[in-house]
Amino acid sequence: MSPYERTSMTVSHEIKSQLAKLLATEDLIVEHKNVETACFNVHTRVLTLPMWEKASNSVYDMLVGHEVGHALYTPDRDWFLELKIPPQFVNVVEDVRIEKLIKRRYAGIGKTFYRGYQELADQDFFQIANENVNLMNLADKANLYFKIGNFTNISFTEEEMAIIRIIDGCEDFDDTLFAAEVLYKFCKKEQEKEQDTNIDNQNGQQSDDGDSTEESESGDSEEGDSADLETPSYEQKGGDVGNETLNDEPEVSTATNLEDALKQLIDHSGFENVYLEFPKLDLKKVVVPNSKIHELCAENWKSYAENENEYGKSFPLSFSISKVDQQYSKFKRSAQKEVSYLVKEFECKKAADAYSRASTSRTGILDCSKLHTYKYNEDLFKKITTIPDGKNHGLVFVLDWSGSMGNVLLDTMKQLFNLVWFCKKVNIPFEVYAFTNDYPLMDEVTGHREISYEKKPGLVYVPEWFSMMNFLTSKVNGKVLDEQMKNIFRIAYSHDYHCSFRAPVGLGLSGTPLNEAMISLHQILPKFKEEHKLQKVQCVVLTDGEGCSLRYHRQIDRGYVDGPFLGTGTIGHRCVLRDRGTGNTYTFSDEWDEMTDVLLRNLRDNFVDINFIGIRILQSRDAKSFMRKYYKFYSEEFRKLESVWKKRKSFTIKTSGYHSYFGLSSSALNSDDEFEVNEDATKTQIKSAFAKSLNSKKMNKKILGEFISLVA
Repeated sequence: MSPYERTSMTVSHEIKSQLAKLLATEDLIVEHKNVETACFNVHTRVLTLPMWEKASNSVYDMLVGHEVGHALYTPDRDWFLELKIPPQFVNVVEDVRIEKLIKRRYAGIGKTFYRGYQELADQDFFQIANENVNLMNLADKANLYFKIGNFTNISFTEEEMAIIRIIDGCEDFDDTLFAAEVLYKFCKKEQEKEQDTNIDNQNGQQSDDGDSTEESESGDSEEGDSADLETPSYEQKGGDVGNETLNDEPEVSTATNLEDALKQLIDHSGFENVYLEFPKLDLKKVVVPNSKIHELCAENWKSYAENENEYGKSFPLSFSISKVDQQYSKFKRSAQKEVSYLVKEFECKKAADAYSRASTSRTGILDCSKLHTYKYNEDLFKKITTIPDGKNHGLVFVLDWSGSMGNVLLDTMKQLFNLVWFCKKVNIPFEVYAFTNDYPLMDEVTGHREISYEKKPGLVYVPEWFSMMNFLTSKVNGKVLDEQMKNIFRIAYSHDYHCSFRAPVGLGLSGTPLNEAMISLHQILPKFKEEHKLQKVQCVVLTDGEGCSLRYHRQIDRGYVDGPFLGTGTIGHRCVLRDRGTGNTYTFSDEWDEMTDVLLRNLRDNFVDINFIGIRILQSRDAKSFMRKYYKFYSEEFRKLESVWKKRKSFTIKTSGYHSYFGLSSSALNSDDEFEVNEDATKTQIKSAFAKSLNSKKMNKKILGEFISLVA
């Protein structure tokens, strides 16, 4: 079986899970496991379904509907403490009651049960093809009557029909217990009658055999006659001759047969699903405070500044701290046009949105300037226009701080700074986090890294070395923010160019824990929204690729260690992410680069009022491979994106996990859009410089306009 087929199969299982939840009208925990029978735990609200790979769609839906009936109507009650009868009898009656009630609740599901039981009858799942059903006990006949009675002829005596009517009339669980007890006592009584008849027949046979034996002893019988036969006594069977109460209990053989036959629909050769959940992270053990980051920077720059002259002699071609600061100041001046454009677009969008929500109403006061039009104008009253207050906005930025970002880090940082200056100018709260697995976030007491959650089987594994570094924040004043941005600019420059200084310890580029960052957003986003009392929040992720594959905690039995060991497993096609908050499930594939989109879909389901925006800074050679991830190579959509890329060096993808995923050319962002030419420039040079400036502005304005439409 191919990975694609296995993934499709898992998806079908989860579709049945959603069906169960919809029918139950509650957030049931539905699990497809490698078990033999379906069951519903009325206490924990867990519905466990076997992996019925060989079942038709009708039978599968019927079995799911049956178990949901138990979820809806079977109470969490220890009935066996109240009633001492075999559970099979209660199950037979309760099956009738819950199926009747779910059919009453959902009129259309009756056809599903009809078609499902018709298939089971045709395939003889109850194993009655060679049986006379009318000779069975009443419990078996009742079980067949209410399940496949439309396809099997069953007759009842008047006394039996009275009990059938009692079973059919059950409305609550007390009725079920009463009817089950009546059914059991009737079957027990009939069994005792049959056993008494058998005893009388056996006693009569033994009497006849005794005469024959006497004759045999006198020499009249032949060798090999019935003298060699032994009739087992009731003591051998476990019974009690002469006692009205026998140890043998009546059974419902058709229920057992159905259970055994349903097991044949299960494919035991496949892997069962692994259900996973996200851990709730302690942000104090994940987020590196903004103040701590810049304390490290200050100490680092101080040590280099003291020896800058010496470093300058050793590395004459290198960039010193002062030279990098000059580059920062130059970029800051050149970026003001784009920032101003962002501000203008944002204010226009806000004004347009407010105008669209404006309402006009009459005041009840006559407008004297309209009195002369009373003959042809009915509207003579003054009006008032009410414009509702605008929404409070906020932005959370997530920055990729991985080694692969080295070539585009400075360009990405410039794009980020434009957005930060925009937020500052329009007074929008913001936070900038960079994800890493290299920052030494240690416990101050133990000196060790601490896990940010309690490890348990079934939880997604978030390594203790994962951190979210709070680079920038709107909580500081403008002067401090400028110093902090200069610190980050220096670090980005040191990774992109040969500088005479290095980044502080812990702020070097690392692996790509993007997926771990997505998990941490489940705590970061609501905290940010609550702190600033925001109505509208945007989450912007700046990255150059996908995150590393996640793992999950699982128990492993190791022969050389006593007790279970909590290890980890790889998340793949048989793993299902279960979100108890939304009730949704998400399937993974064996393709590691698809995991980030799954986590983004989960975030969007949890935070429906938040836009998730991706910004990917691309080198020209990487553009087509990025497009191929979401569109078939040279499909119509692919060709359109390719054409847009050639013209504007940018494009937008709408089919990823993000609401919008922007692809931007690093070379275009890095190009200077200033219209500058030498004094002795020719007409051709002037024309070329002017066209270059226009193209750059066109690209930036197009992308920035789309971005603002999402933010506003």
